[in-house]
Amino acid sequence: MTTINKDFMPPQGDFHKLIVYRKAECVYDITFNFAHAYLEKGDRTVDQMIQAARSGKQNIAEGSQAATASRETEIKLYNVAKASLQELPADYEDYLRARGLETWPKDSPKAVQTRRVCRAHSDSAFYRDRIKTRSAETTANIAIILIHQIDYLMLRLIEAAKERFLKQGGIREEMTRARLKYRNSQQ
Repeated sequence: MTTINKDFMPPQGDFHKLIVYRKAECVYDITFNFAHAYLEKGDRTVDQMIQAARSGKQNIAEGSQAATASRETEIKLYNVAKASLQELPADYEDYLRARGLETWPKDSPKAVQTRRVCRAHSDSAFYRDRIKTRSAETTANIAIILIHQIDYLMLRLIEAAKERFLKQGGIREEMTRARLKYRNSQQ
């Protein structure tokens, strides 16, 4: 029976456990519901917003999975996720501005309270339940706040991936180390 060498291509963690992934899933669910509830059918913004939210979530998952074989791909995909999600606040802000609704100032009591709640919750069911009774203005602001939190978490995730690359190298370096270790153990 062959044993698996954990030094070479160690399995990566489950992306479902990443807080940033779970929060991105929340943003996807909020955006999907928002776009269908408050934007007109046939409006191109519906597809654009949903695709940006989906791309953010999916690229986090894909980057996490790619980390086993390519740190470069992992970092690239995390950056794609970050860029995709950064499109959304402008769409939400456009919606609010065009309809004369308020984008909450960063230090307003509503924003401060919402940031606190968003920091504590990364379960999409929590948000799906809450936005059913919230206005378009409130829902858009919740999404904006969550996206800013994700942006911060994405920066940390990217920095951690870069640090792993600097400390451990890429797949070729791991392969060389594993091969040398194997050779040394055979002597």
